[in-house]
Amino acid sequence: MVDVPVDQLTGAVDGVRTRARGQLLDAGLELFGVYGYAQTSEYALCTTAGVSEEVFREEFGTREGLLMALHNQITTAGLRASEVALLSEGMDDCPLEQRFRRLFDAYVSAVTRDLREARVTFVEVLGVSPAVDAHCKRWRDLWTDFLTGEAERAAVRGEVEERDHRVVVMVMVGTVHELMAHHARRPRRARPDEVSEELTKLGLAMLGVEMAG
Repeated sequence: MVDVPVDQLTGAVDGVRTRARGQLLDAGLELFGVYGYAQTSEYALCTTAGVSEEVFREEFGTREGLLMALHNQITTAGLRASEVALLSEGMDDCPLEQRFRRLFDAYVSAVTRDLREARVTFVEVLGVSPAVDAHCKRWRDLWTDFLTGEAERAAVRGEVEERDHRVVVMVMVGTVHELMAHHARRPRRARPDEVSEELTKLGLAMLGVEMAG
């Protein structure tokens, strides 16, 4: 009998689990994003992913768990893209309208490059359960913190009125998600630049700033 080091065995098991998790996420994206969450069974997810129901439950617990994991993955990509845009060269010297446009360009591009991702993120998570609602609220709160910080920096620059912007930003975040859901449902998809322009206008209007020209 050949002895195999424990760490080697553990690494092999971890690799199998990582692959199974990735296969389930891919299956969720395909089935939720094409056919819808309500029309997708746990059996269909496991069959498409090529994994057992036991593995599915170990990794995600329920269909809701898989849906929230997918939402996390996609929304994190959108947030990271926005952060990269805000940290890009010359951003500090841009007027507010240009900063908003670059931020929304990056966000919209990240979350709509795959139409299945857009549907999962903005449509399929709606009204699923209190747990999914709470999960989405935590993300809206995170976006509210992120954009409130941008509004406060704009106030320091004298671009917007000096006041508590959090309530306005909370409304803005909710409206952004409604608009993204609207675009994700439309038979004719708007181009990403059209969507980001609409979001830029919305953001500036809610902060009391008119677009140039």
